[in-house]
Amino acid sequence: MKAISSSLLIAAAAAAVIALCSVAPAAAAREAPAPIIVGGWRPIKHVNDPHVQELGGWAVSEHVRQANDGLRFVKVVSGDEQVVSGMNYMLLIEATSGAAGKSATYGAAVYEQEWTKTRRLLAFEAAN
Repeated sequence: MKAISSSLLIAAAAAAVIALCSVAPAAAAREAPAPIIVGGWRPIKHVNDPHVQELGGWAVSEHVRQANDGLRFVKVVSGDEQVVSGMNYMLLIEATSGAAGKSATYGAAVYEQEWTKTRRLLAFEAAN
């Protein structure tokens, strides 16, 4: 009888270990934040972040330098970012134009590599 009790105890302990091993990875996966996928676009969470706003202002300034159309930066309204060897940004920017200061929305694509201090305006066009 003692041998049967020991066998049952060992079997119960083994079953408990197996059950814990199968539940623990699933619980850990639920709690872990989503990994950053290189090449995947994701919304910019904090669009009012000073760096994002400065990047939008730079995009408008660079566009004005190239097009000489007198746009004035107001703010970045929304955007998406993509991790590459640096960052790609798709920004929706509010800007004003002309003496009347008519407000309009523009889309800007910007590439930035902070560690080399590289920035490129890839595209800039009216969004509305």
